[in-house]
Amino acid sequence: MIKVLVCDDSALMRRSLKKIIESDHQIEVVAAARDGLDSVDKARSLRPDVVTMDINMPGMDGITAMQIIVDEKIAPVIMVSSLTEEGAEATFESLALGAFDYVAKPGGTVSVNLDAAAKEIIAKIKAACGQGTLNRLLSHKTGGELKKKPPPKKRIFNRVKPASDASIPDFMGVAIGISTGGPKTIFEVLPYIPSDLPAAIFLTQHMPAAFTEAYAERIDRASPMKCVHARAGMTVKPGTIYLARGGFHMTLYQKPSGDVVIRTPKKPEHTFMPSVDIMMSSVFSIFGARTIGVLMTGMGDDGADLMVELTESGCPTIAESEETAIVYGMPQQAIMRGGATKIAASWDIAEEIIKNVEAA
Repeated sequence: MIKVLVCDDSALMRRSLKKIIESDHQIEVVAAARDGLDSVDKARSLRPDVVTMDINMPGMDGITAMQIIVDEKIAPVIMVSSLTEEGAEATFESLALGAFDYVAKPGGTVSVNLDAAAKEIIAKIKAACGQGTLNRLLSHKTGGELKKKPPPKKRIFNRVKPASDASIPDFMGVAIGISTGGPKTIFEVLPYIPSDLPAAIFLTQHMPAAFTEAYAERIDRASPMKCVHARAGMTVKPGTIYLARGGFHMTLYQKPSGDVVIRTPKKPEHTFMPSVDIMMSSVFSIFGARTIGVLMTGMGDDGADLMVELTESGCPTIAESEETAIVYGMPQQAIMRGGATKIAASWDIAEEIIKNVEAA
């Protein structure tokens, strides 16, 4: 049995979470805590496998309690946050400080409508129990501070050589897919890619719609490249990171003039909105051999099949290694299927991207 400690200052939420979590016969809630201090005391005495933690509570808040539990190597912590701008910022802070992941309350601060998130909660609890999870979380901690970092070394980039097909853009397309563990791991990649790299980066992170705009702003503050929240009609330019909007796919369309623009369709239906598979397929349809595929930490296999397609088409493909992947699901599936020409630790992926652009 997976032992879970639930912490929330709302008795209603504690009961709702307990009901959802124990709907899976492999998981039991061993105790419920009413605030941060109570959760720390119970975590120390009960040694649960996973803790779910509300962020906003009186007394010791959830972020402080999470830090203590993770730093003492008691258990991974999943934050339960509200779908608001304030909730997004607090969630990103908690992830930077060591939280495993988060689930969003569909109905705000106190919600009895958690059934919509039930599958996600159970899946993330099971994923958090992976061997070595705590050590990997601690190795990724940033201290909560996201400072603008220069690239590791100064380079002079030449324009990408003209393609034989004039319709292909004269810069590269880098397609990055990432999920659970991504909101902190991506900061070991993007801040180390220089602004003058002759490439556009397309980033799909599985994330609810209420969070992606704040996430784009956070990436923009930390990265030499400009990061934008992708919107329909934006013209794609090198030196820019396009973050897929929550609730929409991110695809590309090339106008007769040759300009490439962003599209944000809701079709086709997919388990994930946005989907890595759909984004990578669209990037490849425009950039062809000038596509670089990157698949990082996350549950499931979204993006794995497209990494195989890119590899078989001669494109460079990079999968995050088990050494650093907080959840070794998506990259492992790409590797097992033959969809990775390079396996790299998270902190080496920026250099791999740069080398492949230089070699183009």
